[in-house]
This record gives sequence, C-alpha cells and structure tokens, in this order.
Amino acid sequence: MNQGATPLDYLKALPQYLLPGHLLSRLMLRITRIEGSLFRVPFTNWFVRQFKIDMREALEPDPTKYQHFNAFFTRALKPGARPIDTDALTAISPVDGTVSQFGPIKAGRMFQAKGRDYSLLELLGGNQRRAEPFMGGEFITIYLSPRDYHRIHMPLSGLLKEMVLVPGRVFSVNPATTRAVPRLFARNERVASIFDTEWGPLAVVKVAAIFVAGVETVWHGPVTPPAGKWLTRWPYAEGQVSLEKGAELGRFNMGSTVILVFAKGVPLAWREGLTSGTPLRMGEALVRRVEAEA
Repeated sequence: MNQGATPLDYLKALPQYLLPGHLLSRLMLRITRIEGSLFRVPFTNWFVRQFKIDMREALEPDPTKYQHFNAFFTRALKPGARPIDTDALTAISPVDGTVSQFGPIKAGRMFQAKGRDYSLLELLGGNQRRAEPFMGGEFITIYLSPRDYHRIHMPLSGLLKEMVLVPGRVFSVNPATTRAVPRLFARNERVASIFDTEWGPLAVVKVAAIFVAGVETVWHGPVTPPAGKWLTRWPYAEGQVSLEKGAELGRFNMGSTVILVFAKGVPLAWREGLTSGTPLRMGEALVRRVEAEA
C-alpha cells in the first residue's frame, strides 16, 4: 500500500536541505578507503553484525581480509550465488534490493510515492531525443539498503549507446525521504546509461545519495566523484561496449537506488505478486515480454 509522507518523514528530510551533502559524501569516500586495521576491522565486523550480512555467499567470506571498507561493501559473490534467469522473454533484477515503485509512465511522469511524481525528461537530463523512446513505457525503482549486494548487473543483453552524468543534490533515498522530498530522483545526482536491446532502448539510471561516495561502471571506471555543475555526456560507437544479460554493469561505492526504464510499445507483464516493498535478488525474473498471439 502506498502511504503519503508523515510529519516524521518531513522532520527527517528537513536537515538534508541544509547539510553539505557533496562534502559529506566526499568525506565518506575517504573514510571507506582507510586501510589501517585499527579502523577497518572493527568497523567492518560491526557492519556485518548490525546488518546481518551473510558472508557465506561472498567470494571472500572473511570480512577482515578486504583492503578497505569499500572493497568489502562492493564485494563479489561466489559463482552461482545469484543464478541468472536465462529465459529470453524475461528481464532480470539488476540488483539485490527492494521494490519502491513500478508501472507505466503516464504523460511523461513517473510515480515516486503517494502524492509525488517526477518527470522522465528531467530524470534523463532534459534531452527530448533521449527521453522520447521511453514516453509511455514502463519503469521500476529499486532501493538498495546497506545490507544488500551493491554491484549492478544487466537486466538484458545490450549495446551501450550513451552515458550521461546529471549533476544534482544528494538527498537520502530511503523510504521516508522518498515520501517527503518532491521530485527526489530527478533532483539527485545520477548516471543514466542508455542501451539498445532486443526489447528496444533501455535506460539504467543509477541515483546517487548522501554518503554515496561514488558511482562507477565497468567500461568507464569511476564516473562520480567529481560531479561538477554541468551535465556530461559520453557517446559510444556501435559495438564499443556490449554486455550480456547478467553481466556486471557497475557498482555503488556505498548504496542508493537503481531505476530501469523500458521503451514504449513493448508489452510487458510484471512478475506475479510484485508490489511496493517486494524484496529482489539479482538475477531473478523481474518482468516478462508478452509475445503477440499468432
């Protein structure tokens, strides 16, 4: 059930308008790369206990052996820990996380929370050419909590067409702030990757947040920081970057939100039982393409 913002939600969000979000995120970047064991070991062990992280599925199960906290936070999993649904008619969840919202894009608007929506055009950096293929399409927003696996994978096989860094604020993206802050995902700093797939264009939008000390991709490396004040675009030639379904796309250095945007004209059926608050694991079927009857 979608619930509107409460007075407590607004109270939690209010200080974020005043905090130096980018400065705090850069500070977090430095802290999470401290290699000294006096900080790294006790903090990482506390984090594992606090968020009940199952280290048995990690490629390196000993949390004390990571170079720094960020290496632990972006840890790889053992082969087979996240089986990939190979059905050609399904797109998979790109991350471990929780469904925030999903559904159709209506009149160029995307649902954020009860009483809140935001513009697809604004989300993708204000370029009509970039946004047009997705008008009338479908979207899903997935929130990654601190305990989740923080690598991002391809929901479908695709060829990268362009990447866009859109500067912005770094509000928290937790459920309370999502309910309270208007146009949150179109205001926060974000990196949008546009792919050509068998389903048509696909946008994978990685939304930064306060204390998210960086977003990186496998083809570019770190994209942010620094963010700068102006939109930055990287075009890619045909076949320059090709990624298979389930392949790693990038990662959050600390956590945030991923938004998938599917093209208009592609009939889709979301996974049965999917609703706001549904937990997801990377690799499992998320949405199915509906084939026309012969």
